[in-house]
Amino acid sequence: MLKQLRQDHANMARMLHVLQLKQKTLAEGARPNFQLVREVVDYILDYQEGFTQPLEKVCTERLKELDPSSVEVTERLAKDYRSLKARLKRLSNDLDMILMDSVVPMDKFSDDLNSYLESHRAYLTDERELLFPLIRENFSDEDFKALQDALPEGAQDQIARLQEAYPELYHELRDAPVPET
Repeated sequence: MLKQLRQDHANMARMLHVLQLKQKTLAEGARPNFQLVREVVDYILDYQEGFTQPLEKVCTERLKELDPSSVEVTERLAKDYRSLKARLKRLSNDLDMILMDSVVPMDKFSDDLNSYLESHRAYLTDERELLFPLIRENFSDEDFKALQDALPEGAQDQIARLQEAYPELYHELRDAPVPET
């Protein structure tokens, strides 16, 4: 299960890397492929809703039972996660406006995107350095089974779904390096 979570982190790091490349294009004054940015944002929002939230709930509840001292970490991560999701939804709304050719200040959008990317990377680092060790130290085989059972049906097929639902994004990700988070 931890291997799956680490793989998911690597995949998310790739997504963030693609967004960072588009943000750099924008910061340099060029117009990036906003449709690709839209696909990345939609995919991350879908992923958060269908994958991250169910796992977070199971992990948090079980860690509270097994290690009450974990509450500080899990509550902070949950708060950070909610903040990330809200920021990404605002970016998504701005993207809608951009794709409808409405006037959106590109420098502000670029800054907001960059700030989101930095925050999301910091969140992934905190998960890896704070949450994963708690899970590894406290979870039994049964807990890992419950975590596995909490995965939405077909979670293992995320990349196949990505290829079908977001072909341009999949093409961009296929050869993207896995950046350090």
